[in-house]
Amino acid sequence: MLEKLDLTKKLSKAEYREKMAELEPELGKLQRTCKELGIPVMIAFEGYGAAGKGVQISELIKALDPRGFEVYAVKNETEEERMYPFLWRFWTKMPEKGRIAVYDSSWYRKVLIDRFDKRTKKSELSSAYDSICSFEQQLTDDGMVIIKIFLAIDQEEQKKRFDKLLSSKETEWRVSEGDLERNREFEKYEKINEEMLKRTDTDYAPWHIVEAMDRKFATAKIYSIVIQKLSRQIELVRRRNEEKRIMKEAAMANEIKSAEEQPKPDKILTESILAKADLSLSYTKEEYKKKLKKLQKRISVLHGELYRRRIPVVLGFEGWDAGGKGGAIKRLTEKMDPRGYVVHPTASPNDIEKAHHYLWRFWTAMPKAGHIAIFDRTWYGRVMVERIEGFCTEQEWHRAYKEMNDMEQDLVNAGAIVMKFWMQIDKDEQARRFQARQENPEKQWKITDEDWRNREKWDQYEDAVNEMLIRTSTPSAPWIVVEGNSKYYARIKVLETVVEAIEERLKKEE
Repeated sequence: MLEKLDLTKKLSKAEYREKMAELEPELGKLQRTCKELGIPVMIAFEGYGAAGKGVQISELIKALDPRGFEVYAVKNETEEERMYPFLWRFWTKMPEKGRIAVYDSSWYRKVLIDRFDKRTKKSELSSAYDSICSFEQQLTDDGMVIIKIFLAIDQEEQKKRFDKLLSSKETEWRVSEGDLERNREFEKYEKINEEMLKRTDTDYAPWHIVEAMDRKFATAKIYSIVIQKLSRQIELVRRRNEEKRIMKEAAMANEIKSAEEQPKPDKILTESILAKADLSLSYTKEEYKKKLKKLQKRISVLHGELYRRRIPVVLGFEGWDAGGKGGAIKRLTEKMDPRGYVVHPTASPNDIEKAHHYLWRFWTAMPKAGHIAIFDRTWYGRVMVERIEGFCTEQEWHRAYKEMNDMEQDLVNAGAIVMKFWMQIDKDEQARRFQARQENPEKQWKITDEDWRNREKWDQYEDAVNEMLIRTSTPSAPWIVVEGNSKYYARIKVLETVVEAIEERLKKEE
């Protein structure tokens, strides 16, 4: 891609003024439209040192309302950032719907400068590329516009620009020893960039290579690229909104069959993971107390060892209402150091969370190395409650299985232990627990009308859960079905499973 470039392209001052007189107001108008339609935009600038990323970003934002964008300068990871998966810092710098984020260098640093400097190992490259492509596809599938711009200059021009910067005390700080080394090894670094461009040039997030020897030409071309991409997305969103309006009107005009009239799947022909759970399993109170004391003492020791070895842990809890999630989490954390774990109760998303990709609020809550994050309800709500209650489209929950598997794999690749627990009880046991909560003044807050309504959709939820377990239980991030009719048994199984997983990991670390 790079060797075929014609780097001699230029614009005269007159040509530049004429083009920019049209391009600048057009870009400002498109920004306002993106805000109105709730279209988020990420613009990533990559390229050779001294190719003009900073200059071109400054030129680009001249046409934008400063209240609607943010610019991020991406340098070496901070000590804090190194304690998370490498994409974490970009999930936390993601624009909400209607806003623009501009990146001076981006998530590609992992496979470019860090690779050249040998901070990224060869064994990490393949998974890093997979993570980057998955990251971009997840966001674009959700409506994000990702514009990737690569600024290209040749070795001689780069050297001239470095020399000019180094000749002044005011600018010499902008040239690092790493910059000079990459100039000396220009062909080697060019090959690294060439590989990156080929491996990540996709239909959903293509690369736009800009010949940057002439600043005026580069500026005009970048404006044209951004305008074209935003215009296409605006047209697409408007067309989809119109299709939704027509479909909604058609649905209101026609008699729609109720869920009860729809043909139901034959249970005999449907694979059920939940049906295999032996809900008769139980412990006596004495057995429970004895096991609990031993396991809690062990988890306390292991928690300290996780911190010492900087191993993060992610535990997700799902299950039927009144399935025992809270009780299991309480016994799991009771003897842990409270400075080393956080329990995240997941409720319906608020307005800020709705303005981002559905995984954003979970990425921002992931633990740093050595810490534990426990989620009481998780990202799997997308393929359960959101699927069944119609809070997302069929296309959205279908693709969510891969998105969640990919996220969990990113966590595992960063060294995390990832496990998900499904707290399984039967319908009769749930009814007993609901009734007990209603009769106990101290627990009445735990039961709502919505809990009773959800029981009416038990079969739908059961089908969704079975599909979820089959599609998203992986060797590196397994689902564990916890037989929960006996609270004592369920709590012990959760503790035993977590202890065994941590002990197995620590053995591998020795």
